[in-house]
Amino acid sequence: MMDTLTHWIDGKPVASKSDRTGEVYNPATGEVQKRVPYATLGEVDAAIDSAAKASESWKHASLATRARILFAFRELVNKHKDDLARMLTLEHGKVFSDAQGEVQRGLEVIEFACGLQHLLKGEISENVSTDVDSYSLRQPVGVVAGITPFNFPAMVPMWMYPVAIACGNTFVLKPSERDPSVTNFCAELLAQAGLPEGVLNIVHGDKVAVDRILEHRSIGAVSFVGSTPIARYIFETGTKNGKRVQALGGAKNHMVVLPDADMDLAADAAVGAGYGSAGERCMAISVLVCVGNAAEKLLPKIRERIAVLKVGNGLEPESQMGPLITRQHLDKVTGYVNQGEKEGAKVLVDGRTLKVPGHEKGFFLGPCLLDDVTPDMTVYREEIFGPVLSVVRVETYEQAIRLIQEHPYGNGTAIFTNDGGAARKFQHEIQVGMVGINVPIPVPMSYYSFGGWKQSLFGDLHIYGPDGIKFYTRNKVVIGRWPDPRFRGVDLGFPQNR
Repeated sequence: MMDTLTHWIDGKPVASKSDRTGEVYNPATGEVQKRVPYATLGEVDAAIDSAAKASESWKHASLATRARILFAFRELVNKHKDDLARMLTLEHGKVFSDAQGEVQRGLEVIEFACGLQHLLKGEISENVSTDVDSYSLRQPVGVVAGITPFNFPAMVPMWMYPVAIACGNTFVLKPSERDPSVTNFCAELLAQAGLPEGVLNIVHGDKVAVDRILEHRSIGAVSFVGSTPIARYIFETGTKNGKRVQALGGAKNHMVVLPDADMDLAADAAVGAGYGSAGERCMAISVLVCVGNAAEKLLPKIRERIAVLKVGNGLEPESQMGPLITRQHLDKVTGYVNQGEKEGAKVLVDGRTLKVPGHEKGFFLGPCLLDDVTPDMTVYREEIFGPVLSVVRVETYEQAIRLIQEHPYGNGTAIFTNDGGAARKFQHEIQVGMVGINVPIPVPMSYYSFGGWKQSLFGDLHIYGPDGIKFYTRNKVVIGRWPDPRFRGVDLGFPQNR
């Protein structure tokens, strides 16, 4: 019989009673590996109830206790990072080295959360008035939840639950149903690290589970990463039900290349950021904006690099790019290339014909490079989330800037140039949340925060880093008086500072 995953509730695996399940594929072979249960409302409620019960004691756990558990978790993740990477490759399809990089970036957020004693410090002002002191506290929200995507099944949850738990919250996680095994394994590692029962709960499922999380009165905050339409739905539904919400949406990341750029550096960056993880990254470069004659110098170098890329099973050491996550997604991305060609784009490199020997049933699409793309084309306007790089040619720097400013997404962007003035102008003026200067994927380190602008983010705060601490805590201000007992008396006047 095929293996069916369990939920993780109250510190242990729990078999689902649901009669609804989904299939988890090996994208390289096209074969179903296991099944994932779609939680019932009762199972979601059980996870939330477990978190609510655990919250009563966990919020009072000392900072030292929380830190010890997170440090132990950090050591276990580091010990098993290759096991985690292998799980990622088997269910997501990304190559093993890329999966190792994902685990490492998640590990860095755990390390950030290990500094919780410093991160949760309040402030104090002595003698704001005679014998009156005022100070602030950062206290946990309570029960919080995360809804995470398929493209980073280890890293994105680690953007959430380590920080939330460090802040004294308990957590309910609804991971992607497409590659869910790694989240269960991380829950086991946290239990080994000493995390009390109920502090982290995992329920697998679909919209039924998501909607229950968004409406349940015990949940105080929800974090989400995914597409813009769903991010908008999460934000609107969650806030309507009185929750704090951070919902990170889609992207259409532009990389501007000026004629003075180091073209070898730019070509390496464009290929790496455009086709790494088969383009299934919210920070992937999907639009190459070539200014002036940059395209004539750059595109031949990009085609040379694409020609020698090795596409194959992610567990094979020579593979540089793996398959897409599902057959459905493969068909969707291929459809974008077809539409782009139909609308007038020139297909310089066509990955639709790729066949990987021995993996004929895998979900493979080779790198695609489309030239002469214009802003009115579907491939320019919409997020593709696949190995498709669109080239837009403009005459001036100002036109390049205008393209980015007018696009509804504002997640990440980059500029390649040797002109410091142009670079500084770009970073200052561009309406995008994360900016790279000769860096194609400007993902912030764990001690900054990750997030876009415009329709790439719904909510006020970015994820992890300092904004993560703010999101998972509430600020409380205390004003205290310990007056000299010799001075007493009723004063009906309005309080004044003296």
